Amino acid sequence: MPLAVRYMVVPIAFSIALSLCSPSAAEVIASKSYSYFDIRGKTADELDRELSRRGPTASGSSARHPGATKIRFGGEATYIQNNGRCRVGNVKVTVHTQIILPRWSSRKGASKELSMIWDALSSDIKRHEERHAEIARDQARAMERAIRALPQQRSCEAMQELVSDESARGIEEHDRQQARFDRVEAVNFQKRMLRLLNNQINGRAGAK
Repeated sequence: MPLAVRYMVVPIAFSIALSLCSPSAAEVIASKSYSYFDIRGKTADELDRELSRRGPTASGSSARHPGATKIRFGGEATYIQNNGRCRVGNVKVTVHTQIILPRWSSRKGASKELSMIWDALSSDIKRHEERHAEIARDQARAMERAIRALPQQRSCEAMQELVSDESARGIEEHDRQQARFDRVEAVNFQKRMLRLLNNQINGRAGAK
């Protein structure tokens, strides 16, 4: 099953506070969790049908996928007003990723060949979703730096608008990076699977 776009992003929303005098600070808080969905089957076709039937859906689509990463951005910013100018004070960007992975619940009694195929596929699914989460964390750090570097404005209302615009640009860039990653992965899916299977075959042969 090809690995297609299957991440969901909740736009960043900054809460606002004003401060007359406060030191500047910046922070990125990243968290990650895992959840699983069970599939059953004794053949490769059965497992593929189970993934298509039970896998998670991506935002805005009814298509099922073998794995997914849900991404939620958030944040807080304070503004410091002094001598008729306003600048960003404290910045905190948060990103939570939830990785959803398949779990083969009827593996017992399956053939060694099918177990080998599943091990290769499931490890590739997990690696792929972990990379989605890593892209989100990297972009959260980039957004924090970009917001902290914004120039002073004549009013905190204008500063707030600038922060909102910058956070929107950050989310758009994040979406472009995720889509680019999925396009590359889809093209290389067959090559990756063949390489993983060959590695497992060679590893088993060497262990004998």
